[in-house]
Amino acid sequence: MRLTLAVEQWRSGERFVSGLEGRPSLRAEEVVDATVAELRRRLGGAFTASELVDLYESGTGWALDLASRVAPADPDAWDSRVTDAAFLRYLGQAQDWGGGRLVYRTEN
Repeated sequence: MRLTLAVEQWRSGERFVSGLEGRPSLRAEEVVDATVAELRRRLGGAFTASELVDLYESGTGWALDLASRVAPADPDAWDSRVTDAAFLRYLGQAQDWGGGRLVYRTEN
């Protein structure tokens, strides 16, 4: 349930970012890229969707700080939905996520 709710919120953020145009779009994409890089630093290459949700639920104040450094003159890029879009994009790299859903692997 936690994952389902988080993914819906993250998808809403992706729709927000996708709907931007011009300079706001460019700045938001820069913030998304920087946030994904920070997620990679915090979680590493091998992580699960649950670990990503745990990080999200522990707070994203760090992402606001990052956004304000990446786009100091564009406070619209600091919107929490931009952070949500970054989490969705990073979710695609989770070891147990594929095709928009959890993938359960069985040991042979």
